[in-house]
Amino acid sequence: MSDKILALVEEQSKKPEVSKFEIGDTVDVHCRILEGEKERIQIFNGVVIARSGGGTREMLTVRRIVAGEGVERKFPLHSPRIAKIETVRSAVVRRAKLYFLRDRVGKATRLKERVVKRPAAQTQAVVKKARRGSKNKKKAE
Repeated sequence: MSDKILALVEEQSKKPEVSKFEIGDTVDVHCRILEGEKERIQIFNGVVIARSGGGTREMLTVRRIVAGEGVERKFPLHSPRIAKIETVRSAVVRRAKLYFLRDRVGKATRLKERVVKRPAAQTQAVVKKARRGSKNKKKAE
């Protein structure tokens, strides 16, 4: 009985739409900050090194380097303080938690970028469009 009530309460406080991102992605987390009566948005940019929890208690851990020092921040995914999460680039990783990045320094912290493959039909459409553009350029000359 109490699980059903808890599930109902959690559904109400969940965000209707959460942006898609994975472990290893570089993200921009837009945080709402209150200063007196003014509200502004501050962007925290970094690599997602962990996701934990579930439902309304889901958290993400973002790591970045500031002035040569590693800074990690944990954000509740469904918090009203988080305006949005934008994925800047995706990386290929083979772990659920990237805690090994804490021990690395400099260029060793880089992750291999994931190349997004398009469906064959979409690729063919892009190629045809490029060909048409090159034919039009030849006619103009």
